[in-house]
Amino acid sequence: MASIAEALALAKSAGLGVKGTTSPNPPVGAVLVSPNGEVVGVGGTQPVGGPHAEVMALREAGPLAESATAVVTLEPCSHTGRTGPCAVALADAGVASVVYLHPDPNPQAAGGAETLAARGIPARLASVEERAAAASVEDALVPWLAAIRMGRPHVTLKFAQTLDGLTAAVDGTSQWITGPDARAHVHVDRTRRDAILIGTGTALADNPSLTARRADGSLYAAQPRRVVVGARSLEGRAAHLEELGFEQYASPSAALDALWESGARDVLVEGGAGLASSFVQEGFVDAVRAYIAPTLLGAGRGVFAEPVASTLTDALALRRTRVEELGADLVVDFTVERS
Repeated sequence: MASIAEALALAKSAGLGVKGTTSPNPPVGAVLVSPNGEVVGVGGTQPVGGPHAEVMALREAGPLAESATAVVTLEPCSHTGRTGPCAVALADAGVASVVYLHPDPNPQAAGGAETLAARGIPARLASVEERAAAASVEDALVPWLAAIRMGRPHVTLKFAQTLDGLTAAVDGTSQWITGPDARAHVHVDRTRRDAILIGTGTALADNPSLTARRADGSLYAAQPRRVVVGARSLEGRAAHLEELGFEQYASPSAALDALWESGARDVLVEGGAGLASSFVQEGFVDAVRAYIAPTLLGAGRGVFAEPVASTLTDALALRRTRVEELGADLVVDFTVERS
């Protein structure tokens, strides 16, 4: 028997479970719960051009969707794009009611609750208690919601560091600060991002592939776009990137503008220290994902190439949102607090 709160947590997990990014569409999860509390259908939005979460859940439920409650992480859409309006699909299937976690902020797609109400189907925002009960599950919609509000991709600054905040030793060695569990987590995370951004210095020094790989080296089906930020030429000097294909933009703002226009909504800044400094200084960092290893170096290279604040009162304020153990390491997620 599933409560609405349990169904909401399951829907949030379904939104994370897509095979690759859904951008520019939101990564929604949906669950259908029968009148006796049985989960009869679960779905997540598929990559762009594919069915939305509600349609996937309806397909799984079949005739059991009739009289069920639909629990969705985002208000069902009410417009026709590559696919039809999900609000209409739910109504046509005969669901009894709809509960959603977030109202749709996109004016082109919003209005699903009104569409459902016009068909005699009550649709409501999840209660505070229901939201609290599902809070332990990562919400894949957060970056998309922020991107729609800002009109640019949501940016997560990601790094691996020692307990004393260093990303490389005095001799420059940095592989591997974290263990295999943390590295595997990084690669799964890459499959859910629209793009990975690095600076020209990192591209020239490390010649990275920026792929999403399994432990055996095989590639995941979903791969992020590879983006280099900076004016220096990489021609003949970054074999992996040249072979796999990459985009290059002169500045963080130019990169974000181009990525937004081409549909990217959730991007990851991975390095190096100069690019990390630039993104923070220009106000483009929205979240931080820090992989922390239980080691101490005492001296070495830090996350930033230069100060991003000259006094504590000007320091970038963060709010911790999630902590997870990955073997001996921790991954800690933060969101940037803005007034």
